Amino acid sequence: MEQLDDLLQEFITDTQESLEQVDVRLVELEGAGEEDGTNPLPIVNELFRMMHTIKGTCGFLGLNRMANVAHVAENLMDGFRNGATVTSAAIDATLLAVDRLKMLLNAIETGGGAEPSGSDDEVIDALKKAAGGTVEDAPTAANSNKDSAKAEAPAEPKPAPKAAGKPAEKPEGAEQGEQAGDRSIRVSVETLEHLMTVVSELVLTRNELTEIMRNDEGTTHKLALQRLSTVTGELQQAVMSTRMQPIGNAWRKLPRIVRDVSSNLGKKIELEMNGSQTELDRQVLDAIKDPLVHMVRNAADHGLETPKERRAAGKPDKGRIVLNAYHEGGQILVEISDDGRGL
Repeated sequence: MEQLDDLLQEFITDTQESLEQVDVRLVELEGAGEEDGTNPLPIVNELFRMMHTIKGTCGFLGLNRMANVAHVAENLMDGFRNGATVTSAAIDATLLAVDRLKMLLNAIETGGGAEPSGSDDEVIDALKKAAGGTVEDAPTAANSNKDSAKAEAPAEPKPAPKAAGKPAEKPEGAEQGEQAGDRSIRVSVETLEHLMTVVSELVLTRNELTEIMRNDEGTTHKLALQRLSTVTGELQQAVMSTRMQPIGNAWRKLPRIVRDVSSNLGKKIELEMNGSQTELDRQVLDAIKDPLVHMVRNAADHGLETPKERRAAGKPDKGRIVLNAYHEGGQILVEISDDGRGL
């Protein structure tokens, strides 16, 4: 049972990250195509693979509600891969499915590994309606694993969705990016904290030995102590870098939030994020996530005007929110601005 618990916890962590990424990719997919020249096919393929993985793992773990929702969402993505038009209604339905998967995942985590009772018919119906009623029914628990084995991504790319404008080839290096996860591992925070403590003790010992070396001019171990000092410094820097994370990790929720606000209020909003690879300490990143979300939501909700108000003020219909993160004077600065009326 302990092994199953470990497997379930690993699934929860991986799926939480995947669903956050699905949010981002869906918003990118909605804006891809003729408007910005982005080829939507790689985005659709990535969305299909993530939903396929979630569905297959849920089937293996016996999480039938999640498997059913993910299965219908996966089929909708497969329709996009085969040339179906990407519509706002389809994006809305898929985001609704993502929200339901997040809710179920949270209930599983807090409920000891068991799915809550209930129905997901309204979510599944919305997905089917968005697909024009062509999405097949969700698999039963008995054949979900069999279906998972058959639904591997095809070797040959399929036509791009109609929203793409002109079908472009897969960009060079895309496959390398897809395999980037193979070169990283997940380490618990407790392990990193313990490693930091051990390295701190090593640094203290290094300093004591360095002081001994300074006071004993006749020592024959100067070269060895100098080498120890160098290696210790490098180790300390390497361990500290493991605590650093790109600020883009704190920005993942923002495209979805801006999209929801713009949809609910009838606004047109473009979100520009620069410097997403700027790294901060993990604890600092955790501390600024909520304030960032609050400030961006305020800019979208209250700062930017409606298209009618912007036209009256001589502005373009679409408002802009810009996030910048950069190093300056030994500090990391994060700026949030918009071209609205102000708060």
